[in-house]
Amino acid sequence: QVQLVESGGGLAQAGGSLRLSCAASGEPFSSYVTGWFRQAPGKEREFVTAINWSTGTTEYADSVKGRFTISRDNAKNTVYLQMNSLKPEDAAVYYCAANLRSATVLASSWKYWGQGIQVTVSS
Repeated sequence: QVQLVESGGGLAQAGGSLRLSCAASGEPFSSYVTGWFRQAPGKEREFVTAINWSTGTTEYADSVKGRFTISRDNAKNTVYLQMNSLKPEDAAVYYCAANLRSATVLASSWKYWGQGIQVTVSS
């Protein structure tokens, strides 16, 4: 069983930065894809970014390209989301997710989820 625990959310001003962390436990992640989704009130959960744990290959939603960066620390079994140049529309609950070997941008294709963490961006 995989457990994911997010941390690092909070309040940032527009144009500012935040870094989210997702600590994973339960089994080695060398064969997993891990990613971040977000969900704003009244909206569906949307894909933000993902990273293949073994290859380091990344993918980003167009809305965050050039502003957000996903990375991983193999030794700590932790994935990070560095969010720069934050916009009010980035405000949402951010979820860490993991899936074995591959996944799509659809939330339904991911098996493991963290509890979510709030990111608020003031204008």
